[in-house]
Amino acid sequence: MTGMLGHAREHGGPDAAGVPRHDFSSNANACGPCPLTLAALQQADAAHYPDPRYTDLRAALARFHGVAVERVVLAASGSEFIQRITAAVLRCGGRTVNLPAQAYGDYAQAAQAWQLDEAEADRAALVWCCDPSSPLGQSQQGLAARVDALADGAVGVLDLAYEPLRLQGRLGLTAAQGDRLWQLWTPNKALGLTGVRAAYAIAPAHPAADAEVLKAVQALAPSWPLGAHGVALLQSWVAPATQAWLAASRDTLRAWKLRQIALCEYVLGWACEPSEANFFCARPAAAEVPALAAHLRRHGIKLRDTASFGLPGRVRLAALPPAAQDALHAAMNSRDVS
Repeated sequence: MTGMLGHAREHGGPDAAGVPRHDFSSNANACGPCPLTLAALQQADAAHYPDPRYTDLRAALARFHGVAVERVVLAASGSEFIQRITAAVLRCGGRTVNLPAQAYGDYAQAAQAWQLDEAEADRAALVWCCDPSSPLGQSQQGLAARVDALADGAVGVLDLAYEPLRLQGRLGLTAAQGDRLWQLWTPNKALGLTGVRAAYAIAPAHPAADAEVLKAVQALAPSWPLGAHGVALLQSWVAPATQAWLAASRDTLRAWKLRQIALCEYVLGWACEPSEANFFCARPAAAEVPALAAHLRRHGIKLRDTASFGLPGRVRLAALPPAAQDALHAAMNSRDVS
C-alpha cells in the first residue's frame, strides 16, 4: 500500500503539554462552545441509558435533512463511522479504496487496518470525498465528476465535517449526486464542543442498491453508540435557535479570518492559500515548520504542521479571535528560529 496509507495518526488540539492557550491547530468553531448546546449537555440525564433505538433523535435528524428516518445512521464519532463503513465495505466484498490527495488521516488508517488496496476512483470499492477539504479548506476539485464516475456497487462517502463552517462558496453537487453518497456529519466542530463525541451519517437515497452495505453498517454498530451527552448534542444541533447561533458565528469567523490572513501575509510574511472554511493553510517565511511550531508551543500557541497531510513546509490555522492573533504576532516577534 502506498500514498496516504502509510501516514501516522496525527491530530490538532490538546497534546501532552495540555490545552494550548491559543489553539490554532483545531478546526473547531472558535466562537463556541455554543451556549444552547452547552446548556443541553449540562441537563443531560447521564443516570440512564438512552433509548437503544434512538427513536426521537433519528426522527429529528431525518426531519432536519428532509430524508426518510431509515437513512439516518448514528455513530459514536466521525472516526468510529470511518472505521465501521470501511469494515462494512470489506465485509461486502470490497477490497479497494480511493483517497483524496490530502485528507483526514483516519480514512487511510481505516483502509490500512482493514488491508484495502488503493485504486483509481472509478475502480475503487470505497471512495472518500471531503468538502470543504482538510487541511486546505477548499472545495474538492472534481467532486461532481468523482461522484459521477463511481463504479456500480461502489460506496462513496462525503465527509461534511466542515460544511457547517463554510464561510464562502457552496457544495458543488446536485441533489441527485448528493443522494448517491453516504453523507457524514460531525456537528461537534461547528458547535465548538469537540470533546463530545457524536456523529451521524445519511445513507444513499436508493437503499435497494445499497441495502447490503447499510445492513453491514448497522450490524457492525456497537450497542448504544451514543451516550446521553452525544444524544443531547445532536438534539440541540437541529434546534432552530442553535442553527441561528451558528449562522451568526460564521459572520464573526469571516471577520476574524480576514484579520488573521492579513496578519499572516502582510505582517509575518507568510504565504496563505485560499480557503472557504474557518481555517486555512500558510507557508511560513524563512523558518522550518517543526522548529517554528515548537517555539510557538512554548509560548502557549499551537499550529498544525501539515506534513502528515502530504503538505510539508506549511501550517494550518483555524480563525481565532483577535487576542489570539495578537499573541501569535508577539510570539513571532520573540522568536529565535531559522
